[in-house]
Amino acid sequence: MNIKGCIFVICAAIMWGLIGPISKFPIEQGVAPLENAFWRAVFAWMLFAVHACRIRAVKIDIKDLPQIIGFGFVGVTIFYGSYQLAVEDVGAALASVLLYTAPAWVAFMSWLLLGEKMTTVKISAMLITIFGVACVSLGPQIFGTGTKMTFTLPGIIFGLTSGFTYALYYIYGKTIFSRYTTPTIFLYALPIGALCLLPTFDFSPKTGTSWASIIALAVICTYGAYSVYYAGLKWLEPTAASVIATIEPVIAAILAWLWWNESFDWTGYIGSALIISAVLMIVMEKRIEEYFASGGLSPFSKRV
Repeated sequence: MNIKGCIFVICAAIMWGLIGPISKFPIEQGVAPLENAFWRAVFAWMLFAVHACRIRAVKIDIKDLPQIIGFGFVGVTIFYGSYQLAVEDVGAALASVLLYTAPAWVAFMSWLLLGEKMTTVKISAMLITIFGVACVSLGPQIFGTGTKMTFTLPGIIFGLTSGFTYALYYIYGKTIFSRYTTPTIFLYALPIGALCLLPTFDFSPKTGTSWASIIALAVICTYGAYSVYYAGLKWLEPTAASVIATIEPVIAAILAWLWWNESFDWTGYIGSALIISAVLMIVMEKRIEEYFASGGLSPFSKRV
């Protein structure tokens, strides 16, 4: 595994892990979550626009415009917005964990929409994901730990919605992402997403801390993270990069604990571990299947 590629992807995962903890600063100061999402899209668009112009990749085929508009609405308006709402309602740590239900959504939609095979590994990972979400969201009630729920059902729904819409990046990746560079797509998708967010909130006064946090979301967590992640893919296989990127919710949970004193009870930590395990199962599906096919289920099977 290439060390340089690993470093790039680890940096991207750390940057993505900052989204929830950083978002809480303006939210705590009275900035609406959807306004956070709006400014994140606007400032990131400026950077991607400069990048696209610099590499002279600003043209798109008119027939692809409906798909890019759809991506702007789903991948920016709903994804950015639902994630910010989840951070407000359930906290940065749990929002990040729920975001990582995305691979389970990918497995399901790939089977439903793209005709990909639903394997035993994928089905197992989806069931583990469902149980993990139940643990982190309903664990105190199901297992009787006595811990009161500090989040709302809408917050859980927003978190799962962010995971679902994030999973659609993969579906779009099968089409428009394979034909254009990332800066080209975001050059058009981000302003569309921002415009769709505009009617959903009222602008509020912002402190220097709020503006700094919002700019950090755009520069570090959006433009910077995507840039170093795709740089890492030049040196790593996508599967390896996906495995490394699963440190994102771990980073988010640590920072949420250090900055905002957020923590789970034991059921929450078990649920988080289950979700991350399911992610690893899906991204390493081929290796798992090869292991069992070769008789890896039993250490003595090859001798029999």
